Amino acid sequence: MDKVRVRFAPSPTGTLHIGGARTALFNWLFARSQQGTFVLRLEDTDLGRSTAASAQGIVEGLQWLGLDWDEGPDIGGPYGPYRQSERLHIYQQYLQQLLDTGCAYYCFCTAEELRQQRESARDDQGAYRYDGTCRNLSAEEVAHRLAQGQKPTVRFKMPQQGTTVVHDLVRGEVEFQNELFDDFIIAKSDGWPTYNFAVVIDDYTMRISHVIRAEEHLPNTPKQLMIYEALGLTPPQFAHVSMILAPDRSKLSKRHGATSVQEFRDQGYLPEALINYLALLGWSPGDDMDIMSVKDMVERFTLDNASKSAAVYDIEKLTWMNGHYLAEIATVQMAEMIENEARNLGWLTDDNRGYFIKVIDLVRSRVKTVPELIPAIAYFFVPPQAYDEKGVNQHFRKAGAAERLQTVTTLIATNPFNAGQIEQALRSQADEMGLKAADLIHPTRLALSGRTNTPGLFEVMELLGPEACTERLIKAIDYLHNIIV
Repeated sequence: MDKVRVRFAPSPTGTLHIGGARTALFNWLFARSQQGTFVLRLEDTDLGRSTAASAQGIVEGLQWLGLDWDEGPDIGGPYGPYRQSERLHIYQQYLQQLLDTGCAYYCFCTAEELRQQRESARDDQGAYRYDGTCRNLSAEEVAHRLAQGQKPTVRFKMPQQGTTVVHDLVRGEVEFQNELFDDFIIAKSDGWPTYNFAVVIDDYTMRISHVIRAEEHLPNTPKQLMIYEALGLTPPQFAHVSMILAPDRSKLSKRHGATSVQEFRDQGYLPEALINYLALLGWSPGDDMDIMSVKDMVERFTLDNASKSAAVYDIEKLTWMNGHYLAEIATVQMAEMIENEARNLGWLTDDNRGYFIKVIDLVRSRVKTVPELIPAIAYFFVPPQAYDEKGVNQHFRKAGAAERLQTVTTLIATNPFNAGQIEQALRSQADEMGLKAADLIHPTRLALSGRTNTPGLFEVMELLGPEACTERLIKAIDYLHNIIV
């Protein structure tokens, strides 16, 4: 097993969580950096919760991120099927081997009996462990119960003493006391395998060389190693990367904001930004790099630089990164991202597309996500219906504000109308009036946009045009007459 083969094996019971996306990314980067194979496998044996819609959502999320796979349920491969629900015959073969060798046994304990055991353990303030009721049933007893039609589970017979050592590529050697594990179920009464058994069979039969996953799976690894040993199979190498925690270091949940790839996509984040950000959650490329292309990541990726410490989710850093990548997109491409919404609002028509592109080009450096573009360009298409309250107090309520706006109106009527000449005329006028240029700029900006913060005023004025600027200044002057008592 010299060739690197890794896998991403999500359970299609929900959306593609960013933790899962980070796991997929680390596996993908490792495969690509080692000229290996990246496998997509769907662990869909939870028939009650797995859905085709979730599976499709996971596939689309990975595709949106730009993570391609070499083998998977949609494209096949030499070690399929790549859906657990289609692999029951494979599991049954290995399950029978464990039963035949005495490494596993049928358990006929009912759900009620197991519930009572759990309650008893809780009453004794101890951790629940299966008490081994069916561990030593005779072959005759087992045959009798099966003949009666009883539907048993199958439990793996764990050693009750000694230790199991996990050789982890990130965490080093991690030791577990065998006595802390009970005989866990590897097949349910309906015949379907449980996670810890199915994952062993899948990884072995798919020739997986490295299992890269979140550290929350580390406690499962001793159980899986025991199954490998009982079947006489060589296990893969394991690497358990850090968990992703919320800013308060609690478990990441929806209360901390978007947590799925689809949510980030819908909120206007770019795949390049999300990939870049996820790569830095638990891995360091060195040289204090923040912004990296996928090519950079592939060239630098190594498990030696994976962190043992928990990674902390920081939406502000992701948003900053998104702004960086958004700034690199062509203005026309950015316009296409909001075209449908702009047309629905009546802001974009076939006749004003040139103007629309110029507006976006002017404001684009001031937004960090695509949806921010709509409010950022609104005043170029709709005159302000109200004025920023803080701006009103700072600029409109000053003595002489109306006269200053009237002065700007006159300048518009008597000077060539482009940004450079408007600026020159306004600054000269301010000097003549013994004012700072800001004394004319700030109230004018508020009058034209309703805001105190916009791109350069003179560029805004040139785009709006003399007629719109004049109309808005006159409206603001009327407003000032009404608020000044």
